[in-house]
Amino acid sequence: MAERDFIAVIPARFASSRLPGKPLAQIAGRPMVAHVWQRACESRAARVVVATDDGRIEQAMRAEGAEVVMTRADHPSGTDRLAEVAERLGLADDAVLVNVQGDEPLIPATLIDQVADRLFDDPEASIATLAEPISDVESLFNPNVVKVVRALSGRALYFSRAPLPWDREAWDRDAFTARPELLETDAWLRHIGLYAYRAGFLAEYRDWVPSPLERLEHLEQLRALHHGHAIQVALAREPHPAGVDTAEDLARVRALLDAAERGGGE
Repeated sequence: MAERDFIAVIPARFASSRLPGKPLAQIAGRPMVAHVWQRACESRAARVVVATDDGRIEQAMRAEGAEVVMTRADHPSGTDRLAEVAERLGLADDAVLVNVQGDEPLIPATLIDQVADRLFDDPEASIATLAEPISDVESLFNPNVVKVVRALSGRALYFSRAPLPWDREAWDRDAFTARPELLETDAWLRHIGLYAYRAGFLAEYRDWVPSPLERLEHLEQLRALHHGHAIQVALAREPHPAGVDTAEDLARVRALLDAAERGGGE
């Protein structure tokens, strides 16, 4: 592989508590995961792999022309699935993999490239990810919106579901509602769940038990910080569209991509 080549890996599980069979949900005549695969193919990735434990997803994606790696069904997270993919592909420790979530059919290819480049730019980091400014009070106080705090170097100091950082002088929901200009900075950042990893890190990660802070916050990236690994965080170059978690999300994305297809392309 060339110096900045990377592999995009799309973990795709058939099981989903909210939307069973989500990767195969039809959007504009194709499975949702096929749209994600197409976005990844539009990136600079030297190779795009769909990682699944389900024969139906394998069959559908091979029909699309995708490379598919079958993995075990008992992985607790997409990161663990990526570790198996790296091992199966026999990747060198310094190989870079980008985890592209299989439920993000609108993911811009430029963000996939950006997160890979961020990792290449910091040889001492094990992971890179993205963030974007928080601009509304509801997101700031929403525990489902993960916040990240960065150092001057761009490396993550902490990830949390709490509204971090905490403004000691003017801090509560009413204060931010009354003074929305408080959010007109990059102090509060929403984490975007797009990651680039080094294969050597993934080989270590799968042997670690969840850390105390990870168990508390339910955020697996805290396991890496717990073990002293650096995570680079870049501000996304363009807006990151929401993925598909609910039936309402699926209806929204279907409407967008159906309209795009009628207009002549995605």
